[in-house]
Amino acid sequence: MHLVQSMAYVNQTPWHGLGNQLAANQPLEVWARQAGMNWRIEEAEVRFVSGAVGSALGSIHAFPEQKVLYRSDTRVPLSVVSARYNVVQPAEILEFYRDLTEIGGFELETAGVLKEGKKLWALAKTGQSSTLKGRDRVYGYLLLSTSCDGTLATTAQFTSVRVVCNNTLAIALGDGQGAVKVPHRSQFNAQAVKRQLGIAISSWDGFMARMKALSECKVNDCAVDAFFRRVLTYPTTGSGTGTGTPVLATNERAVKAVHELFAGRGKGADMASAAGTAWGLLNSITEFVDHQRRARSDDHRRDAAWFGVGAILKQKAFEEAMKLVA
Repeated sequence: MHLVQSMAYVNQTPWHGLGNQLAANQPLEVWARQAGMNWRIEEAEVRFVSGAVGSALGSIHAFPEQKVLYRSDTRVPLSVVSARYNVVQPAEILEFYRDLTEIGGFELETAGVLKEGKKLWALAKTGQSSTLKGRDRVYGYLLLSTSCDGTLATTAQFTSVRVVCNNTLAIALGDGQGAVKVPHRSQFNAQAVKRQLGIAISSWDGFMARMKALSECKVNDCAVDAFFRRVLTYPTTGSGTGTGTPVLATNERAVKAVHELFAGRGKGADMASAAGTAWGLLNSITEFVDHQRRARSDDHRRDAAWFGVGAILKQKAFEEAMKLVA
């Protein structure tokens, strides 16, 4: 089963081959329709029935501390949340980009709905790009996503995409300004978020300077194996030793896979920027997470790569890579 309920895109066909392809520079109203985002999240008080016996209907009571969120078009229920939960509408996700696309030089690339409407996102190219070692092109993107089931704060996240392999990497800046997160207990203020992001937009050059340093950092076989094992070793969920010390396990299958990607199987692994370098190490992990890691489907994998355990793994790889050039 696909996680993607509906989506629209321009340029290349997305990772799962689904969606409605649009011509460039379409108005947001067309995006809303084609991405399946032209509906509202409605809310209603939770009610329950008590004292029902056989065919006799019991009495109906309200539970005012909670509310049900549901789609305005299909009436499909989305979640039960606290009465204090602040909803972010599908239209608000797209509207966030209006001034960015009309006057800021941004270009919407994908937008859509996951899990019947429980998760919503839009991704735009920022217009920023850089090239490593003359050939290895990296573009800047801005991803805005939210959920209506409490699994994800409304998050504006800068992301880089390496063209040769379509690998994604969150732009994790040293000052923590690569992402702005608005929890659902707070009101989402698009302009306030954009003001905060303004600092991060100017940090693209700093991010690319770090990537350039990685591309110039040569690594030997011993360092390669040590890097992959540091990234792919983590505490297990087992009972441990009984002493309270967590047991660490290494994902040997993943270590073997990323070694092969680094050694030449990865897209762009033979480029001067990646062959035998720390940049190549990082991209072996991002390619594994984005395109090869075990998942029920391609869009389950991308969901994890953007929002879940895959994103955490890529962040760990980024931190370990930066230690090599510190």
